[in-house]
Amino acid sequence: MARHDLYVVLAVSACFVLVLIAKSAMDFSRSGPQIADEIARSYLGYAVYALARLGAWAFAITALMAAAGVFVYHCLATVFKWRYRWQLALGSAILAAGIITFTSFVHFLLYMPGGVMASFNYRANRLYPLWEILTPGRVTMLEWGVVLLFAVPALLALVVLMRRREWRRSALVTGIAVPPMALLLGWNGIHEPSAAPLPASSQGRPNILMIGSDTLRADRLGVNGYTRALTPNIDGLAAKGTNFSQYIVPIGRTAPSLLSLLTGTWPHTHGVRDNYVGDRETQLPHPALPGILADAGYRTAVVGDWAGSDLGKFDLGFGHVDTSPDQWNLKYLLRQGPKDIRLFLSLFTHNRFGKRFLPEVYYLAGMPLTSEVGRDAREEIRSLAGQGSPFFLDVFIASTHGPFSAPYPYYRLYADPGYRGDSLFSMSSVSSVEEVLKAQEEGKQHFDVRQIFDLYDGAVKSFDDEVGRILGFLRDSGLDKNTIVVIYSDHGTDLFEGETWGQGNIVSDFGHRVPLVIHDPRRPPTGSVRRTIRTVDVAPTLLDLAKIPVPPFIEGTSLLPFLERGNAEPDRVAFAETGIWIAKKVRGLPKDRIAYPSVLELLEITDKKTGALSIKSEYRETVIRAKSRLAREGRWALVYFPLEDGEQYTLYDLQTDIAMRHDVIAQQPEVAARLKAKLREWMLKERV
Repeated sequence: MARHDLYVVLAVSACFVLVLIAKSAMDFSRSGPQIADEIARSYLGYAVYALARLGAWAFAITALMAAAGVFVYHCLATVFKWRYRWQLALGSAILAAGIITFTSFVHFLLYMPGGVMASFNYRANRLYPLWEILTPGRVTMLEWGVVLLFAVPALLALVVLMRRREWRRSALVTGIAVPPMALLLGWNGIHEPSAAPLPASSQGRPNILMIGSDTLRADRLGVNGYTRALTPNIDGLAAKGTNFSQYIVPIGRTAPSLLSLLTGTWPHTHGVRDNYVGDRETQLPHPALPGILADAGYRTAVVGDWAGSDLGKFDLGFGHVDTSPDQWNLKYLLRQGPKDIRLFLSLFTHNRFGKRFLPEVYYLAGMPLTSEVGRDAREEIRSLAGQGSPFFLDVFIASTHGPFSAPYPYYRLYADPGYRGDSLFSMSSVSSVEEVLKAQEEGKQHFDVRQIFDLYDGAVKSFDDEVGRILGFLRDSGLDKNTIVVIYSDHGTDLFEGETWGQGNIVSDFGHRVPLVIHDPRRPPTGSVRRTIRTVDVAPTLLDLAKIPVPPFIEGTSLLPFLERGNAEPDRVAFAETGIWIAKKVRGLPKDRIAYPSVLELLEITDKKTGALSIKSEYRETVIRAKSRLAREGRWALVYFPLEDGEQYTLYDLQTDIAMRHDVIAQQPEVAARLKAKLREWMLKERV
């Protein structure tokens, strides 16, 4: 009979996986940017391996579900004294796999619908009738119903066997039923670390905790004037410290912005100008803040989701790295597999098991892990603080990154209850690079802008709530009195305030002005600083606060004068540039801009063993030369645009024209001349 059961489980699992792989092949889709055919062909063998690997995990998961069904059938057969029939065992296996998969899908659809959409091959509205009837109470009832569906037959069989004094079979039933339940609770359970008091640093230096959200705009903070109360926790921290409302990042892309933040150097100094970074470019010319602090006796760590992969990709000096693998690596993207098999696996890997064994699915781009990273951050704080040395922890989450797929209840907090368009769960038409390319060429009318704004606001609220939980943990652990807390972002995003959307395509207030809040509990509050400051100023500031000498290679200047005297200090000149345009046509750009090929032709892989994507060497100079630049000082923003046959300058008064639509260069020639001279001086320092 055991052999028959094995055949049943293997048959169900094999048939399901074969169908799943066949469906995946028919509707093939791959994560990440398009790659030239000759490159893709060289990875055909690895793609087959990757699909086989995902298929093996799908087989194992299906086999466990099918085995549960066969187990229930045997329990019922024991209770009712049925004669064994393999057909009924087969039916039970299929039914169990179907019920468990459906229950997991329903849970995912309500609580993480953005994760469903990231791997869904069809229009979102196909799911709306099912989603309409879902509530937390109903999903919980369904889940408990499934548990009882498997637990009750096992319990009844155990009682019957014990009455018959069949102790061996009783032990067998117990041995089969209990371990899976314990394992399930162990992998999926919420393990919130204890907030018991922790010892202060024995060295007397302050701890430093940085908490960032990818693509968070400054204008969404209540302390910066937003009318919706999205950020009470960040606002409360700002009231106790210093809020820099005019904080400008150098590039609206993650890797170069984060590197400028942690090295205190401009992108043309650290050498990273976009997200596509080859293996040799990961070696930075100067030490970064985590490494400098580690040399001074700090314990350093970084925790993040898929948005934080760059913090582990570069050698920044973190002693412990708990983030996603490199998201711009073809081998990693191939391991994520086609959408259909990826969706199935996502239902069962949004947990510790997935993080350990299938990180490429757990860290799926487009699915923020806000609460998961927050919990990991609290565990890391407890671990670091327990070692007696001061610690530096960087927490970076994709909470507010497109497609703005916040979990329940945040994706519905601010949306119109009657909205049923394609962007109900997350921004539509951006689940693949191909869709992004097409969407960036579309006009505003192609998108449900109001709904996208509402989704974004819900995502901001989810980040602020997690910040509140982390700050509460600091307070309950007694660490708040000696921990500097920094709230930051890598860049913002344009949401159709002009002609375009996205990050880094144009230099704008919405894309390059982000939050910066610094709270040092040892200092009195300063309030809101309205002076222009730069990303490169943060690293020297934190070194100053820790009383560690600032290395001479750092190009920023400490913000300590602002922390002491607020707006009494003058504005600094901030510089910024655009990233790579992955689409050939981007709305809002001059028609005669310097052109280069689409991302399909731009990318190469210099080392086939690693699979890291980078820009082809023959295009690097053109890509950098084509960048639009910004010089920002106080109310004035000067924009430089290189053209095929010349250059173009425009000047904007951000005090009256935040969307930068009205060029006032003719009315303010002296301001333009001064900023033009500063911008040219900065550009002359570039190293191509």
